[in-house]
Amino acid sequence: MEDIIKINNVEQYNQLFGLETLHPMVSVIDLKQATQVPRHFTINYGVYALFLKQTLCGDIRYGKQIYDYQEGTVTSFAPGQVAEVTMKDNARPTAQGILFHPDLIKGTSLGKDIKQYSFFSYASNEALHLSDEEKGIFLNCLEKTQAELQHPIDKHSKRLISRNIELLLDYCMRFYERQFTTRSVVNKDILTRFEGLLDDYFHGEQPQLEGLPTVKYFADKVCLSPNYFGDLIKKETGKSAQEYIQHKLIDIAKEMILGTNKTVSQIAFELGFQYSQHFNRMFKKNVGCTPNEYRKTQV
Repeated sequence: MEDIIKINNVEQYNQLFGLETLHPMVSVIDLKQATQVPRHFTINYGVYALFLKQTLCGDIRYGKQIYDYQEGTVTSFAPGQVAEVTMKDNARPTAQGILFHPDLIKGTSLGKDIKQYSFFSYASNEALHLSDEEKGIFLNCLEKTQAELQHPIDKHSKRLISRNIELLLDYCMRFYERQFTTRSVVNKDILTRFEGLLDDYFHGEQPQLEGLPTVKYFADKVCLSPNYFGDLIKKETGKSAQEYIQHKLIDIAKEMILGTNKTVSQIAFELGFQYSQHFNRMFKKNVGCTPNEYRKTQV
């Protein structure tokens, strides 16, 4: 079985491809300059990585799926993620990108906001496909970062480098939002499937068997990562996926409260709550009164 290569710092990645390291915590990568290229390898990232794949030169496997990338696709990885790469025969990589260690951004605005860049947790079929104009912006951000890396390290380096990286990530967020819009027909289909899955879940026996549904449950059903699925639902509805699930749950709860003689405890159990007190709190938070008060006011 092939060993997994643990990349704990940018120097280890650069050594893998025979690239120069200018800074101990960040590196702008141009794989066209690689002096050695493994044909098949698996990396466990201990750093953040963002690559613009200029040509299709092999397969990238993330988990059990092959990354959906082509010319002009951005792929991203966060610490703890594993990617398997198989190069095509006689192919050379032409990817350009950036690697940075989590310690680089500690104490910076990027360090505080890094979790907002949810695309680092997107799955293999959710890669970012750039237009020619967007590719130019991406590469320009890399050039600015590389220019700063050429400068001798001083007290300003960390802040300036992290700001350049933050700018690149902000552009990628914009590009992903554009992608949500340009794929609106596909997204509407996913929203329709989500609504159908919600109906099936709450009108079946799954709540009693499995409890309250999670965002991950529905994301898995439509073959998306939870982060991508959540961003898509937010873009389409204005609500987070969790809020959407709760809204559906409250609607069904109202129907059961007014349309049946079941006790609040029975309704809570049938909806998947382990404790009726939890149901009462959620209902009051969303409706403004308890389930029993709601039943009395609607009589």
